[in-house]
Amino acid sequence: MWEPSQRYPDPAVRALRPEFDKYRLPLASVERLATDCRWSEGPVYFGDARCVLWSDIPNDRILRWDEETGAVTTYRKPSNNANGNTRDRQGRLVTCEHRGRRVVRTECDGAITVLMDRHEGKRLNSPNDVVVASDGAVWFTDPPFGLLGYYEGERAESELSPAVWRLDPQSGRASVIADDIAAPNGLAFSPDERTLYVVASRETPRKILAYDVVDGTRVANRRVLIDAEGGTPDGFRVDVDGNLWCGWGMEPELDGVRVFNPHGEPIGQIALPERCANLCFGGRWRNRLFMAASHGLYALYVNTQGVAGG
Repeated sequence: MWEPSQRYPDPAVRALRPEFDKYRLPLASVERLATDCRWSEGPVYFGDARCVLWSDIPNDRILRWDEETGAVTTYRKPSNNANGNTRDRQGRLVTCEHRGRRVVRTECDGAITVLMDRHEGKRLNSPNDVVVASDGAVWFTDPPFGLLGYYEGERAESELSPAVWRLDPQSGRASVIADDIAAPNGLAFSPDERTLYVVASRETPRKILAYDVVDGTRVANRRVLIDAEGGTPDGFRVDVDGNLWCGWGMEPELDGVRVFNPHGEPIGQIALPERCANLCFGGRWRNRLFMAASHGLYALYVNTQGVAGG
């Protein structure tokens, strides 16, 4: 049974390089906010409601944790095996659905708008993770994971090649950004949005790729930024200094969050009792890290801020 550390500084938060020390708060420790999930994913923070929403994919639901009371309630069920979530620049929830094979937006009145579910008559695979750029464009990954069985979606044949997509904010036109990635998974922008990072989750070992963003609409200069070396990067977010805070794990000594500087060098580790799939920054100052791990939701205050909109 996991118990939070009663010691300061929390030994679960460890520097791998001295440069990580400035991001640690000596009087902050890892907290477990919720448990009893089957596979936690896609956390997103809503400051106006002071809550975190996250997906429990096999249980076909989106859960809500209330910052004021600590209560955990069901936000949406069924969720079409929802996975990644984010907010657009108007504050609306944008969600990737495995079983729905679509990307949807929840309007302020609760109505659901389908942003994309097919291209040229062919259905998407199972949209996985999503970010919204400062110009309002929706970028998302579409690997086939939700088509492989009935645990996180429904078994079906793939109709489109796995890819990273961009939805234009004005025309709604969809364009393939990259289709050369082995099962594209988590994605995020650098703070200046000049670089797009994407997890190649079927590479052996897994890799985090970097691309130059050209004119905000396409990418070039593919390169490997991070070789996971046994870890399993899944979802991640970027802080204002350009560091990548990555869900990590697969082995007990690796489970949690691995932090990399913009050069791809590991600088810090947050140990959790289970593999972390995805995370987000939240709180009043975007300085609280919310971590969706296998069966639960964890949090840690850190001495940096997540990039706005990420």
